[in-house]
Amino acid sequence: MKRIFVLFFFAIFSVFSVGGASAADKEMTPQARCAALLSTDFTKVQDATTQLLKTEVAKLTPDSPETCMVEGYIAPNIGIRMALPLTGWNGKFFQGGCGGSCGSSRLTWCEEPLKRGYTCLSTDMGHTSAGLDWTWADNNLQAMADFGFRATHRATLAGKAIVEAFYNSAPKYSYFMGCSTGGRQALVAVQTFPWDFDGIVAGAPAINWTGAGMGLWWNVMANRRKDGSKILEEADVRFLHTKVMEKCDAIDGLKDGIITDPRDCKFDPAELQCKAGNASGCLNADQVEAVRKLYSGPHTSDGKPTYTGSVQPGSELNWLAPYIGINGKPAVYAGFIGNQWQFAGFSPAMGPNWDPAQFDFDKDYKRLGLVEPLLTGSNPDLRKFKARGGKLIGYQGWDDQSIVPLNYVDYYETATRTMGGPAQTLDFFRLFMVPGMNHCLGGVGADSVDYLTYLEKWVEKGQAPDVMIGVHAKPEPNGQRSMFFPVPPEKVEFSRPYYPYPAKTKYKGSGNPTDAANFTSTSR
Repeated sequence: MKRIFVLFFFAIFSVFSVGGASAADKEMTPQARCAALLSTDFTKVQDATTQLLKTEVAKLTPDSPETCMVEGYIAPNIGIRMALPLTGWNGKFFQGGCGGSCGSSRLTWCEEPLKRGYTCLSTDMGHTSAGLDWTWADNNLQAMADFGFRATHRATLAGKAIVEAFYNSAPKYSYFMGCSTGGRQALVAVQTFPWDFDGIVAGAPAINWTGAGMGLWWNVMANRRKDGSKILEEADVRFLHTKVMEKCDAIDGLKDGIITDPRDCKFDPAELQCKAGNASGCLNADQVEAVRKLYSGPHTSDGKPTYTGSVQPGSELNWLAPYIGINGKPAVYAGFIGNQWQFAGFSPAMGPNWDPAQFDFDKDYKRLGLVEPLLTGSNPDLRKFKARGGKLIGYQGWDDQSIVPLNYVDYYETATRTMGGPAQTLDFFRLFMVPGMNHCLGGVGADSVDYLTYLEKWVEKGQAPDVMIGVHAKPEPNGQRSMFFPVPPEKVEFSRPYYPYPAKTKYKGSGNPTDAANFTSTSR
C-alpha cells in the first residue's frame, strides 16, 4: 500500500512539474490547466527563479476574452502578472512596459493584444510603489538594478516558460511595447537582451534616465525665483502659446493647430517683451528669460548644454500642470522629480532631508554617472538585434512635455551613424515623429497609431512600414479617446500619414485636410 501511495504521489507531482508533463495536458480543460499552473514548478527557469502565487479564470475587462490570470514573482521580488487566453491563442507572446517609477504589474497594455489572441505580461520592475514615488530606491542597489535592466528580461524568461507550460508550446513570435519608462525598457531589451523579442515598439523613451530627470527639474526651476515664487502663471503660458501658433502654425503649409516640425519654428520670446509703459499683452523681462530657459534645456551658467534637447515651440500648454502648476496646485514634476533626486538620482542617495532646490546645474550633472549606468538605454550599437532579425519601431510626440523630442532624434541619428548609414538602419529600425502629440499619447495631433499591426507585418511578412496612418479620435463619453484598432470611421476627426525620420508630413495643398490621403512626405 505504501508503495502504491508513493507511485501515485510521484505521478501527480510529475504532471505539475516543468520537467514532467505540461499543464497543457490534452485531457485537461483550459480551466483545469489554469489551476494546474499554480502547482507547476517554475523555480528551475534559468536566470529567473519563479514562483506563482495565484491563478484564476477571469476577464481583464468585460469585453476581453476569458483568460487564465496569473500572479507571481521572480526571486527575490520582481512581481509579474500575466493573462493567457483560454481559447484562441494566436501563438504569440506580448509584454507591455510600465511608466514613471513603475511599482505595479497592472496589465495596462494588454486589452488590445488579448483581443487579438496574444498572451500578455507585465512586471512591477522589482518593487511595489506608487508610480510617482522613488522612496523604494533609497540606497537599494538591487532594486535599482532590477528597475534598470534585470526585471524586464527576467519577466520575459518567466513569461515564456509559463506560456510553454500552459499551451505545451513555445510562442512563435514575441513582442514588446512600451512608452516613457517602458520605452527605455524597450531599448534596453534591444541593446542588452536582443534575443528576447522579435519585434519591439519603443515610444518616447527615457534614454538617458538621469539626464531626462535633470531636464524636467530644469523646467520646474526655470519658473522659480530665488524665493520659490512662480515667474510664469497659467495666463502667461496661454498667451505665449497663442503667439507661437500665430507665427508658426502655417509654416508647414496648413493652418491646423499643429506644427509639423517645431525645429522650423524660429520664435524668439523677446518678441513678446513689454515695451516701456506697457504692462499688459506682453511678458516682462523675467518671464522672457524663463521662457528662454524652458526652450533651451539644462545648461551651465556659461551656456554649456548638459542634456540633449528641450521642450519645443507649440508644446506650451503641456507645461501647465508639470512645470507651472494650475488650479492652486504645485507643479506635478516638482514633487515627482524632487523625490527622484532625493532617493534615486545620486549614489549614495541624498535622502528625504535634502532640498532638491539645491541641485547645482553647474556641478551636479557630473555626479549623475554613479547611477546612470544602471538605467541607461543609450547604446547605439544595435548590431546584435539586427543580426538576429529583430525589428524596432520608435515613436515620439513633438509636443512631448515629459521626454524631450530631440533626445530621441539624437539617439536615432547616432544609431544611424553607428550602424553604417540610413539604409543599414532603416531595414530594421525606424523612428516616427508625431506632430502635435503629447507624452506617449494625447494632444492636438493624430496620436492613435496601430503600432502593433505595423510591427507584426514587418516581423512576420517582411513588410517594412514606409508610412503609418495616425488618427485623432473623437472623445468617448468619459472624455477619453479610443486607442483600439481599427478606429471606426465615425469616430475619426482627422487622420495623418507619418513617414520614417527624417521625412516629414506635408499637405499637398488641396483636398480635405482631415484625410491622410491628401498629405505626402517631404525631406524639408
